[in-house]
This record gives sequence, C-alpha cells and structure tokens, in this order.
Amino acid sequence: MKLSVYITAALLAASLPLAASAQKPPTEPRPVMVDDLFQVREVSDPQLSPDAQFVAYTVKTLLLKEDKSEERIWSVPAAGGDAVPMTAESVSSSHPRWSPDGKYLAFLSARNEGKVQVWLLNRSGGEAQRLTDTPQDVDNFVWSPNSARLVVILRDPSEEELVAAKTKDKDADDKDKKPKTKKPWVIDRLQFKLDEVGYLDRRRTHLYVLDLATKALTQITSGDYDDAQPAWSPDGRLIAFASNRSKPDPDRTYNTDIWVVAANNTDKGAHLTQITTNPGDDSAPAWSPDGQLIAYTTQLDPHLFQYATHHVAVSPSSGGPARVLTQSFDRNATNPRFSPDGGSIYFIADDDGTQILARVPATGGEVTRAISGRFMLFAYSIAKNGDIAAQIDMPDRPSEIYSQPGSTNKLTRLTKTNDAFLAQVKLVQPEYVQFKSKDGTTVHGYLHKPLDYTPGKKYPTILRPHGGPVWAYYAEFTHLAQLLAANGYAVLFPNPRGSSGYGENYAKAIFADWGNKDYQDDMAMADFAIAQGIADPDKLGVGGWSYGGISTDFIIAQTTRFKAAISGAGEALNTSFYGHDQYQRDWETELGRPWENHALWDKLSPFYKVANIATPTLFMGGEIDWNVPILGGEQMYQAMKSLGRETELVVYPGEYHEFKAPSHLKDRLERYLAWYAHYVKGDSTPPTPPPSH
Repeated sequence: MKLSVYITAALLAASLPLAASAQKPPTEPRPVMVDDLFQVREVSDPQLSPDAQFVAYTVKTLLLKEDKSEERIWSVPAAGGDAVPMTAESVSSSHPRWSPDGKYLAFLSARNEGKVQVWLLNRSGGEAQRLTDTPQDVDNFVWSPNSARLVVILRDPSEEELVAAKTKDKDADDKDKKPKTKKPWVIDRLQFKLDEVGYLDRRRTHLYVLDLATKALTQITSGDYDDAQPAWSPDGRLIAFASNRSKPDPDRTYNTDIWVVAANNTDKGAHLTQITTNPGDDSAPAWSPDGQLIAYTTQLDPHLFQYATHHVAVSPSSGGPARVLTQSFDRNATNPRFSPDGGSIYFIADDDGTQILARVPATGGEVTRAISGRFMLFAYSIAKNGDIAAQIDMPDRPSEIYSQPGSTNKLTRLTKTNDAFLAQVKLVQPEYVQFKSKDGTTVHGYLHKPLDYTPGKKYPTILRPHGGPVWAYYAEFTHLAQLLAANGYAVLFPNPRGSSGYGENYAKAIFADWGNKDYQDDMAMADFAIAQGIADPDKLGVGGWSYGGISTDFIIAQTTRFKAAISGAGEALNTSFYGHDQYQRDWETELGRPWENHALWDKLSPFYKVANIATPTLFMGGEIDWNVPILGGEQMYQAMKSLGRETELVVYPGEYHEFKAPSHLKDRLERYLAWYAHYVKGDSTPPTPPPSH
C-alpha cells in the first residue's frame, strides 16, 4: 500500500479530526469498560515546524480485531484548527521531524513487512519518498542544520539481514533453498541479553551521515561500542553523541560520556573528542546556539545507578570542566534543550508526582517552571521564535498536544484526539494525598475513589505498588485505575520510598533493602484509606507489575490482610535471575556477586518467605521477557502449588516485559477483574474468566 499524503491541502485546509471518526457518544456517560482501552488513542512526539505554524505528532491505535497496533503521523495548526493525517492508514509511521528549512517532513516507516527506513514528505505536495535502503532497521535520525544531510543510527547488520538484502530480487524458488534451521547464538559479551532484542552479540549501533542529494551513506563512528543520541553543531561540522566507551569493557560500567565527531570524517570516527569525564551516565547532548556549550544530563554517583538523580550540566563543546546546574534542585532532569537565545536550558523535571517543563539559566541559578501543573508532560518541542509544543497527559484526559507561545504563559490544547471517547464515559478524578509511614516519613500517592462513591460507605480497595523501583505514579490518565473504580473499587497508587520526584535520598532509601521501607509506605497508604473511611479493611486486594510484582510478593509474604494478590513480572529466587535476566550489572552494583554476598541475596528473595503466604495469588508474565523473566512467577506459583495454596499462573506467548498484542492486554484486564471480584468482593463468579472470553 502506498504511503499517501495530503500535504499542501492538508496543512492549509480543514479536514475531519481523528476524533470525528469515532462512535457517536451516548447521551448519558457510562462507566469505563475493558474494551475502552482500545478507544484511547496514544498521542505523542510533538514537533513544531521551524516557522512555528504547525505541529506534527503521532497517534497510536490498538486494533483489537487485527491484534496489532497502528501509528500514524498527524499535523495540527499551532494557532488552532483541525488536525489532518500526514500518513495513510495500515502503514505505521513514527518519529516525524521537520527539516530546518521547513520544506520537508521526514519520518520512520516499514512497508510490505520490510525494514524500518527513513521516508520524506515534501510540503509542496506529493507522496512520501524513501530516503534510505539499508539491510537493517533505521533506529533514529536527526537533520543537519542546512537540511542537506541526516545523521542516521544503524545497528550493524546480521548475516541473515545481509543475505536477505542480496537475495531480495531473486526468485522465490531460490529463497526456498535457504536453510530453515537457525544458527546457534555464540555469546562472548558480559552483557548478553536485552528485553525485546534477545541475545546480544558484537553487533553495535553506530552513526552514519546520509547526503540527501547523492544518497551516499558514510559511517562516522565504529568500534565495540553503542553510539546514540546524536546532535549536530549549529554550523553542521560536528556531531555530539552519547556512548559508553569504557576500557577495557563498557558492559562493566555505567560510564556513558558525551563525545564529538567530525560530520565529514572518513575514518569511521578514529579521532574523537571526549567532552565529559564523569564516571556516571552522561547523555542527551544538546548544543548551545553559538556552538560554545553542550548541555546534557548527568548522574554523579555511578554506584547508585538508577537511584541517582539526573541533573542538567554543561561543558565547553571543545572539552573542559563541567558545571552541574540543577544539583540543588534535586529532581530528575531529562531532555535538555537550549532556548533560542541560548540564555537558558529547558528540561523535563520529575517533581512531586508530576512531570513539568522547567528551565535553568545556562550560567547557573534558580530553576523556574515554564509549563507546570498537576499533570504529566512527556515531551516538548521548541521553535526558533520560542514557541513550545508539548505532549501533556492529565488524570481526566489522555495525552494531547498543547501549545504555549514564547511571549505568554498561556497553555492551549491543540488536539481533540480523545474527545469523542471522553464524552462517552464517566471518570474519577484522583486525589493527590499525603500520609505518614511507620517511622514518620511523609509519603504521597494518588487515591481513586470508586465511581459510585458515597461518603460514609466503605469499599473494596486495590493497592497497586508501582514498577521501577525508581519510578512513580503521576497525574496522568490511567485506564486500569478508571476500570477498577468503575467496578466499585477504591484504587491506591502509592509513591513509597524508592520513588522518583522526591529527591535522591528518598529514592535511594531502599537501595539493597527492598520490601522494607517501601513495604511500610505501601501499608501506610492502605491504613490511610481505611482511616478515611473509604477502604473496607476486610476487602483489600493488592497487585502490580515488574517491581510492583516484586513488591506484591514482599507484601503478601509479610501480611495476610489482603484477600487477593496479582503479581505480574515479579522475581522470586534472586540468585536464579543472575545470568538469566538483563541486569547483571545492576545486581552486582547493588547486592554484590551472589556467591560473595549470598546472605543479602537470600534476604531479598520473596521465594524464601513463600510459606508465609496465605493470600490467593495470580502470577503473570511474558514468555520472552528478559527484563523480569517469567521464571519468577513460575517459581512462586510452583512453591504455592506445592504448599496447597490458592494460586494460578498465566504465561503470555511471544510477549516481552511490555505487552504488545491487544488480545493479551484485554485478557490480562479481564483476569484482573475476575480474580479480584471472586476473592476481594466475594462474588460467586469464578476467579478465572471463561475460555470463550
């Protein structure tokens, strides 16, 4: 199918917005249902055109009938108006990027089950043209300042990809003669697994420069390292990028640095300039408009890895001493970008259960809030005139695109992608609450009351520990919380110690001490909801995913107050995960090698406390999850089954840590509702949905 586009007419004339094609909403809004997950459109990646007239963005739709997702690129006038599609249905497209001269919109797409390539739309009209033709997928690209070149990120092609590229024009008969049996994986790296990739070999990601006029593709970095996040210097001569080039083995450290390479070099990056020397993670480089400075994010204590706060720092673009600008702010900072005049640096700040757009003077000073509120700002784009476009998610509204002119502080919603869906349903507005933990620590969280909440009535309640562990619940739309609230539950989203957004000391409080202070904080939110007269202490359930699943295992091993539990993608016998999951470096950094520090490893293994568990527990996970493998659920299930406890195990075929198949997402939600209805509410319905569902 062709990638049809509607360029000039689409940008200048009105067209039906995406929401208009949705089902006409009923007169009376109804409670949220399972299938509403497939009505919510995921809006993301706003990109302001250089003239600040339009915002390109993507919309992802989960297609239950086809059991896949589809992503399209849309555009909306920055001054307001109807959104129009830039790419056709049935062919997913992503990563829209305007050329600096404003003439083109480039994006990533795969056609006819081929590889992901860079495609180009001419704003004056016409269909998309393919720019790249590589045997492997294109991971990313960035325009040069003069719009004549792209820097492209490619992973070294596999032997199979090279063979396929050479034989793609041959007869089908020749293709059928190729061996069907896959070759064995030959592993010699310390880091040898990654979720959604699988076994890792020595193929690495490197930078290439593509000349649009000649279509020549020149490799400019090389070596046994992965290179990422390229950024062009304003004059187009240099490219900054992030790479862990530690000696003798980058797999052993978190030491990602910022490097600079000449954009026209022909020696594959044999001569690089190292910009940063911090032993922790330095990433996300961004040049100042005059080319004198490079801003980036930095973590100052590699021993704390994910528990350490990300700060904004600047270094001279030729190398030299770094200046950390946000250390006193003590909040995670990501996506730094210089203001058009170079006087300040914008960044996304993780703060107090929200994500906002903040800025700091490039010379250092007070952090101020450019776009803030009780919401979740995921991404942003800045035009040359200072206008900002942002993707913002709110508790009562899924992500949409918003604009804020550089001359004002007025935030305006541009897209209406989910309006038709929202008109159909009743939603609960969560409350951001605070309470005291066992040791007096103040903890925050989001409380969703049941949709039919009546003061003075007690309700069945679900405690939902979050993943991470360094992550948090934010002021954003959550279908699961709305679904549970619609089914008569109060829903508790605690941000216990270990969460981000409350400072580094708060995050690192659970370092090598899982299931202790975070357990106390999770229990404190359950106690708070009971004290408020909302939660029925005799009808409590618990459940989470990833570290939320691990937390669930810790919780039910320490208390019997919960009537039901659902543990998704959790761990059990920690030593069995060493060498089986993707976290060898994290394990050794936080707990030490298991044969040298086995007492701590065993202490933090929920498996050894399984005899204490009396809570009926459903274990879940993806078959090919290398982030937190299904092994943990299998071990806990086997142990509980051996002990004669109420338990069940559900393994989803072909799924990674984050599920992709809409049918599996639906199945998981239906199992949540059935398990909790049976064991928490005490309904007579079976704890497992019928096979015909």
